[in-house]
Amino acid sequence: MLATSNLAIQFGAKPLFEQVTVKFSDGNRYGLIGANGSGKSTLMKALSGELEPSAGDVMLQAGMRLGKLNQNQFAYEDERPLDVVMQGHMPMWRAMTERDRIYADPNATDEDYMRAAELEVQFGEYGGYDAEARAGSILAAAGIDESLHRRSMREVAPGLKLRVLLAQALFSKPDVLLLDEPTNNLDIHSIRWLEGMLNDYDATMVIISHDRHFLNQVCTHIADLDYQQVKIYPGNYDDFMLASVQARARAESANAKAREQIADLQEFVRRFSANASKARQATSRRKQIEKIKIEEIRPSSRQNPYIRFEQARKLYRSAVSVDELTYRYPGSDVDVLRAVSFEVDAGERIAIIGPNGIGKTTLMRCLAGELSPSAGRIAWVENAQVGYMPQDPQEEFAEKIDLFTWMSTWTGKADDDQIVRATLGRLLFSGDETRKSVKVLSGGEKGRMIYGKLMLTRPNVMLMDEPTNHMDMETIESLQIGLERYPGTLVFVSHDREFVGSLATRIIELRTDGDVVDFKGTYDEYLHAQGIGT
Repeated sequence: MLATSNLAIQFGAKPLFEQVTVKFSDGNRYGLIGANGSGKSTLMKALSGELEPSAGDVMLQAGMRLGKLNQNQFAYEDERPLDVVMQGHMPMWRAMTERDRIYADPNATDEDYMRAAELEVQFGEYGGYDAEARAGSILAAAGIDESLHRRSMREVAPGLKLRVLLAQALFSKPDVLLLDEPTNNLDIHSIRWLEGMLNDYDATMVIISHDRHFLNQVCTHIADLDYQQVKIYPGNYDDFMLASVQARARAESANAKAREQIADLQEFVRRFSANASKARQATSRRKQIEKIKIEEIRPSSRQNPYIRFEQARKLYRSAVSVDELTYRYPGSDVDVLRAVSFEVDAGERIAIIGPNGIGKTTLMRCLAGELSPSAGRIAWVENAQVGYMPQDPQEEFAEKIDLFTWMSTWTGKADDDQIVRATLGRLLFSGDETRKSVKVLSGGEKGRMIYGKLMLTRPNVMLMDEPTNHMDMETIESLQIGLERYPGTLVFVSHDREFVGSLATRIIELRTDGDVVDFKGTYDEYLHAQGIGT
């Protein structure tokens, strides 16, 4: 069991959260959700002991071991995967490395060797003598080929690095496992593998994720962080959404009845308080009024942006033709894309999927005109107006200007201050916020600014590379609604299966063997055709 009692964390004058008392236990898997900035990652750091709380306590049941997934997938580039995994049991790793240092020191003293003997005992007690074999077994189960176990982490493909880090978190056989955004930078197939691994592992888990499908597949409970408090709901994310709406409806109904009852009692008191024969009854009703409680129902701290995309000019038949597209980065002898061909009809919504590093972003950059093909051709129809959202929009915000000025550049008109303010307001930027520099924006805020650019420029084709990156649930849901209603042509890359499943009318999968699978149908239909369950 992992629990908190009256936990508070404060940065500056305002507490991030306070008096949080919550218990995670019984092998349940809790999805920790909340709006961006609500303190989810901070709470996770407090649970792991990485951050000292301002007040209150974090309690781990005696004898229980806690594991945490390292978020930095590139933290161990010069180390062997086997060693990375064994570092998951840090007391054992420290004992081993100190012992080996003493043995390797030609100037070691008798006192040093006495210390090495003590460390040898500790190492054995920690199960160190079969540690490497156990680490290799966990890596193999995670799909890491044995040939990579003793190489460096930089030789492990980006999509597999997280598997090594998950093996590290599992190595000490933790009873409680903390995972902060474990699906970040994972492709769809790796996320499916992660779901299976977590569902098969017996431990209490606290998981932060914005992937709704992942939360539905893995979680037995939802821990909702809202208004500086954590409330536990049984069930997965969809169950939480239903339960939270029903709870609010019940509270509103109870409040309405209570107000009616208070009004009736007050009317009786008003009419008969001066009547001597009714004075006792009036006094009794005053006491009843005092006992009736109206539950405070505060609006959620979450906010949904209003996202709607339009097209200035309609396309009627084709949008683009891609013929034998090949791309090789300068100085490389490897083709990232080789002889890729497909045509996009007007109004289609195409999801580009495939493992990390396969060339999805390169394909999108070629379509957007950021990269010129090494061979082949891309032919847009004459009336195509292409809007592009890159995976990393950093270059879009290189100039040191404020939000209002940046957004004003996309209206196409000189004096459209009202339109700019309205667009920023719909994207949750208002007041003084509109005058801050675009350089200080978070990843999610930059993404919302790009949505605004596309809303103002009204392209009839949108290319979007990981448009849900860094976004909270509310923004993802609003974006999804906006794209469902968009009448133009959409080509997008995403690892969010709920997002892909709701939008795509066609799937193009880039595979490691160089094949391109072009499937006309929804994502669920594609999985069924591939013999894969949803």
